[in-house]
Amino acid sequence: MAAGLVISAPASGVGKTTLTLALARAWRNSGLRVQCFKSGPDYIDPAFHAAATGRASVNVDSWAMDRGTISHLVSRGTDADVVLAEGSMGLFDGVAARGVCGTGATADIAEMLDWPVLLVIDPSGQAQTAAAIAAGLRDYRPGVRLAGVVLNRVASPRHEALVRRALLDAGIAVFGALPRHAEISLPKRHLGLVQAEEQAEIGKLIDEAARFVAEHVDLDAVLQSAASWSPQPAASGVNATPPGQRIALARDAAFSFVYPHMLEAWRAAGAEISTFSPLADEGPDPGADVCWLPGGYPELQAGKIAANARFRSGLRAFAATRPVHGECGGYMVLGTALTDADGIRHEMTGLLGLETSFAKRRMHLGYRLAELTAPMPGHQAGARLRGHEFHYSTILAQPDTPLAVVHDATGAVITETGSRRGQATGTFFHLIAEDR
Repeated sequence: MAAGLVISAPASGVGKTTLTLALARAWRNSGLRVQCFKSGPDYIDPAFHAAATGRASVNVDSWAMDRGTISHLVSRGTDADVVLAEGSMGLFDGVAARGVCGTGATADIAEMLDWPVLLVIDPSGQAQTAAAIAAGLRDYRPGVRLAGVVLNRVASPRHEALVRRALLDAGIAVFGALPRHAEISLPKRHLGLVQAEEQAEIGKLIDEAARFVAEHVDLDAVLQSAASWSPQPAASGVNATPPGQRIALARDAAFSFVYPHMLEAWRAAGAEISTFSPLADEGPDPGADVCWLPGGYPELQAGKIAANARFRSGLRAFAATRPVHGECGGYMVLGTALTDADGIRHEMTGLLGLETSFAKRRMHLGYRLAELTAPMPGHQAGARLRGHEFHYSTILAQPDTPLAVVHDATGAVITETGSRRGQATGTFFHLIAEDR
């Protein structure tokens, strides 16, 4: 039987990921089997989880997924000793309108699984007020249980003592306090952390985080606070139709934003996946029957992509007879041109008329519900798809046939409709799940 725990915080940027990685590695180093999950639509953190635990991590999402899907995904922790679900944003932060079985908040997952929450609190610029925040989170929603608190970035022993006393007076356990420690800070860029696969020293960084946290946090007390958990049999698995039988998947530092549960579901349905690297000037496998370009950071590699003639010609030849689909960054590369942050315009593959620019950044962020008005690989017109959009590009032109009517989480129609031209399709949102 595993011990289940949710790691959350009052807000983003407090240290959830660092603490999750440190706990996972410390317990793994002690001989325990650790399984991690990510609550919410994040494509980057699961790769860090895998680096810390040696086990693949997947996303669970109460807005996009039903309970059966979440139960199925979480059941991969059956053989683990400890199961950690890392939250996103603040504990109760979600969208205003309920989705499939929740608002996307971490608290939904905590209540659904009946796992207590370990809060990471950064008391910078405050003292006793940190206890008021923790007590408010503890009492805000019946059904969400608080295990205790780990303090992060405490300024001094006196500061720690003030915050500890206030928390203990409020009846909240304090498992440890971490002083500021720049050596375990994870590097960031505009869409979040720099990807694990781009950091050659990630193993050493996680080891240092584990050492540091073990020195300042009572790991045994944290483990004892977790809930004994045995997963219930899932009524159904992930509902994900593969886009084809043989899928050529772009995969490198510019094309890496794809949810692990989607790839697993495609394989479980019998699909075969071969990968290729546009950055290495490779084209899709000519034996595949569909090509899929996920999102990532093509804006950081736009010049290289534009110069890689073998990739561009190979993709165009493929698209002449078979479907090609791009998500977000992949969609931009299927377009006519991409202007980078320095204002330099780079020619893309030209399979679609989309033209985007990062010269004037504008954030696009949120859940998306799309009803297809035209078919795309794996889905017919009329299909309802749930996904998430997060990028900083501006649309300069989107002239092709719209692919879908797309709504945000409030139900409002948005202009990022996706496109279709010939065998090529693209969306700004990343697919998470299909409505059953």
